[in-house]
Amino acid sequence: MATDSKQYPVQGAGLGLRRALLNPLMEQPPEEVDFMEVAPENWINVGGVLGRKLRFFTERYPFLIHGLSLSIGSPAPLNEDLVRDVKAFMAEHDIRMYSEHLSYTSDDGQLYDLMPIPFTEEAVSWVAARVRRVQDILEQRIALENVSFYAPTDASMSEADFVNAVLEEADCDLMLDINNIVVNSINHGYDTHEFMHSMPGSRIRYFHIAGHYVEAEDLRVDTHGAAVDEQSWQLLADAYAHFGPVPTLLERDFNFPPLGELLAEVRKISALQAAADSPEAQHG
Repeated sequence: MATDSKQYPVQGAGLGLRRALLNPLMEQPPEEVDFMEVAPENWINVGGVLGRKLRFFTERYPFLIHGLSLSIGSPAPLNEDLVRDVKAFMAEHDIRMYSEHLSYTSDDGQLYDLMPIPFTEEAVSWVAARVRRVQDILEQRIALENVSFYAPTDASMSEADFVNAVLEEADCDLMLDINNIVVNSINHGYDTHEFMHSMPGSRIRYFHIAGHYVEAEDLRVDTHGAAVDEQSWQLLADAYAHFGPVPTLLERDFNFPPLGELLAEVRKISALQAAADSPEAQHG
């Protein structure tokens, strides 16, 4: 199943740019990385040496940004100043797209975690209205990420139905996190393929993939601090078979291995994309 490149802000296999990776990546910018992504909150208004290092990469690679603190599901007022800062940052660095977590991170103050939004019709309307406001300010669409969660506050709707309802009512896009599907399927006992197939392919703009921590046989913690596990790789391959070779970003936030190991995972993404895009795969 070939992909329509017009649907995607970038192509190929990407890597999340973290400050710990700046120097080694600057020494020899990797050719296997097709695009990069940063969290805007970590870089807005950053100047000096760090600012110049970021510019080194934004001048060489297509960039996306993935937010941490928009808190789109929060009961607190929307932080429109942050949205305007994001808009200016995107213009400054020619950022292709802004994605955020379908969660909330604040109330009276920052909670420093991704809290689950109640899966209710009321929450759908609340979140969708806030997303539409963000898109109005940015003058472009955003993508929301399906998030990992551990204790749902209200499951009147299924996770898949909630995600689809928000995307439809807000008329926004989806950044599908493959690892989060695996984590949630183990923690909450659902089928990964059933969830994945229920996602609206026409709204998908790119994938995330990452590693997680095995706390117990029936408990996974979404840490981004380990290598991608085999179940996630297999689900990614299945996602390519279903949706086509969607652009995919590798996330790693700490416990960084040697750079060669990270780039080997990036190359594996590219290999799975190529296999899915081969004439044999399309014919099959």
